[in-house]
Amino acid sequence: MIEHASQKQLCDKVQHSYHLIGKKWIGLIIHTLMEEPKRFSEIHAYIPDLSKRVLNERMKELEDDGIVIRNVITDRPVRTEYSLTRKGTELGKALQTIENWAEKWL
Repeated sequence: MIEHASQKQLCDKVQHSYHLIGKKWIGLIIHTLMEEPKRFSEIHAYIPDLSKRVLNERMKELEDDGIVIRNVITDRPVRTEYSLTRKGTELGKALQTIENWAEKWL
């Protein structure tokens, strides 16, 4: 019975991860943030087909999941940057494997 519970817990986690990375634009947003923090407008410039409304939704989802952190920089002018958390960086490294596969096979 204990084994069944841990298998269900693992299945739930795997399902949640596929649901997250399967959402349109999530992978590209994470890819964009891998090298350095970026402002909203910079992320949008990297992915011009992504509407600002959807980008805003995805950024909130990634923030809620602990993958992205929103940093308000109080210098003049005040600006907001987004960066990956440790959790987000590890996800980005995992997605790099898919990028390598795409480069080779697509």
